[in-house]
Amino acid sequence: MSDSFSADALAALLQARQTVLPKRLGAPGPDAAQLAAILGAAAHAPDHGGLLPWRFVRIPQAARPALAEAFAQALAERDPEATPAQLAQAREKALRAPELLVLVADGACGGPAIGWDERLVSAGCAVQSVLLMATALGFGSALTSGKALQSAALRGLLGLPAPSRALCCISIGTVLARKPARTRPVPAAYVGTLVPGEGIAPGWENP
Repeated sequence: MSDSFSADALAALLQARQTVLPKRLGAPGPDAAQLAAILGAAAHAPDHGGLLPWRFVRIPQAARPALAEAFAQALAERDPEATPAQLAQAREKALRAPELLVLVADGACGGPAIGWDERLVSAGCAVQSVLLMATALGFGSALTSGKALQSAALRGLLGLPAPSRALCCISIGTVLARKPARTRPVPAAYVGTLVPGEGIAPGWENP
């Protein structure tokens, strides 16, 4: 009975998670205990070799202006003809949600035995756990990325040595407005079964 309830509760949580853009997230954000629970969820991600090949960098409100300038510099690096309005829009992206994290992947820790792909998979599992815990606590969340994350300005601000890289930003806050949930694909759309001598057939059959 308890196993069934746990599976049902997990399914409901997975189905409840959806992206809420940072401009639709407002105060209050998670308090200290809630943020500890959200970040603590990441520790349960699979991690081959126990390398901990990722980390989260919290960007508190006091650091948002510095991030905003890094975003503006990143745009100027890519487009020296960017207008003042475009630079202002780049800055504004750093100022939206009440809680902002940057996910960083470390490509150097532990040496080359465990490849970059495995490190990225571990980071992806960590961030999904963060998103699910934020959802469980009643917050909205979003992943955002972009070319600015690989800019010299952003790397300098975060002190990222090669080959470490910023993967995405995670915004968390109270949902101010929400779009209808999108239709999710069914397993038949992304699961195939290997048939020896024939290749991969779409779908699967229960034994």
